[in-house]
Amino acid sequence: MVAVMAGALMGAAKTSNALPDMASTLREQHVESASVAVIRSGRIVSTGAWGMAGPRRPATVATPYNLASLTKPLTAEVILRLASAGKLSLDEPMDRYWSDPDLSRDPRRMKLTVRMALSHRTGLPNWRDAKGLAFDHDPGTTTGYSGEGYQYAARYAERRTGQSFETLAARWLFSPARMRASGYVSAQGETVPIAVPFDDSGKPLPVEPVIRFNAADLAHATARDYARFLIDARDDRGLGASLAAERSKSQADLTPEMCAGSKAATCPPWTGFGLGWQLLGFPDGTTMLHTGKDPGAFTFAAIDRASGNGIVILTNSDNGWRVILPILERTGSDPKLIAFLRGQMN
Repeated sequence: MVAVMAGALMGAAKTSNALPDMASTLREQHVESASVAVIRSGRIVSTGAWGMAGPRRPATVATPYNLASLTKPLTAEVILRLASAGKLSLDEPMDRYWSDPDLSRDPRRMKLTVRMALSHRTGLPNWRDAKGLAFDHDPGTTTGYSGEGYQYAARYAERRTGQSFETLAARWLFSPARMRASGYVSAQGETVPIAVPFDDSGKPLPVEPVIRFNAADLAHATARDYARFLIDARDDRGLGASLAAERSKSQADLTPEMCAGSKAATCPPWTGFGLGWQLLGFPDGTTMLHTGKDPGAFTFAAIDRASGNGIVILTNSDNGWRVILPILERTGSDPKLIAFLRGQMN
């Protein structure tokens, strides 16, 4: 998840909770726009937006952005709340209610569970190819980032509950979190146009309408909306005690691959995939982290479960990764998180 943040980094001075002007940083790093929400002690303390959300259209805090893979934590949250309410199970075989037609002749499909899907252990590829969907590995035997796994879990939730996933998301997530500018399809953001994507040369890219939900990609939100969700996730809103305890548990160990060699110096004692998030297990608390990357978009969200300090950064540029560390530094974000991310670049 953090591997895509590679390349030259720009240093910057720390500031207080008030957001500094990021316009010069965006210009220097050739990023069209960014929208940021800063969280301290479980509360949104500041928001800001800079740059252009499209040709002749300045970005504002009301501008929705393509979340890219920040969609996955939203989907995971809907499913976890359904599980906590007894509407579905993390560990029953999904095949009882849903099986992808491409896997109908593969008996391994009967082993797939929601827990595997949310922690990237389905054995499925990130996305199916022209030949269809097939296993790369046996379910539960290895870790492999998979958008298809999230799609699979969402289809299971639909069949298990008898409701569309968008209906479930509205009932269990968007409405209670007051995420009024957020959704899985473009029609839910018509009141304010979504930020236009830009390539690394600053050329605007086509905005393709999203006409059906994708459980792993392409949802949209403002930074403030996503910060509301992030706070609720940190606070385990809508979860019973047993599932809340699962939130901080690694389901798939990433420590050997992410903390080898020189990277070990800035790594926490452990890191892994949880249920919807990458988890960083620092001695004084666990950080929930996720990034997203699509053509013309880079997004970032993180929150410390102990302190309640976090941040959401949404950009509409292929170069968006370049401003993540400068923004974290200039907002006085967690030094341990900054050191970890910087270490992953080396």
